[in-house]
Amino acid sequence: MSKIPKRYRYFMEKFPDVGSAYENLGNAVHHSGPLDDKTRALIKVAISTAAHLEGAVHSHTRKAMKAGCLPEEIRHAVIMSLPTIGFPSMMAALSWVDDILDDKDV
Repeated sequence: MSKIPKRYRYFMEKFPDVGSAYENLGNAVHHSGPLDDKTRALIKVAISTAAHLEGAVHSHTRKAMKAGCLPEEIRHAVIMSLPTIGFPSMMAALSWVDDILDDKDV
């Protein structure tokens, strides 16, 4: 389930101090409040959707599945973006989610 992109692995190897600081920041933010794992995971899918970040939608879909989110919950998080980001952008993000949910090797 962990398909870490080559570019990310390269960055982490080339700049380990920056990579470590980035991961520490992410962990601190993730655990700074009362939201549970599933809620945080769905929020990350939604943020990535709104920002039009295909790689992040892929990554956060995997993480949401690992956190116990159902495919219907992940798709719902994306569909909820429709009134805000528009139909074409929502449809693109939904296709990115389906790239992962339809991948039999996940």
